[in-house]
Amino acid sequence: MIRRRVQASGRVQGVGFRYSCANAAREQGVAGWVRNLPNGAVEAAFEGEAGDVDAMTEWMRSGPPWAHVASVSCSDEEPVGESGFDILG
Repeated sequence: MIRRRVQASGRVQGVGFRYSCANAAREQGVAGWVRNLPNGAVEAAFEGEAGDVDAMTEWMRSGPPWAHVASVSCSDEEPVGESGFDILG
């Protein structure tokens, strides 16, 4: 079990990014959350098996069809035992 925080910037707000991310994470079986940031980026925390978290990290590099991801940053964290995947604020 691993946890990773991922931040995507570019045209990522107002294009269904959070909802698409939540659907993809639920299909992948990953727990965590996704939210918009005041600086225009989208941030997500993914927790689960390493391969599943890696898959979601890769998903964040492109996002939904209407997004244009310019850059992605990642940092690993200690797992906190999340269950389910939420869209925050």
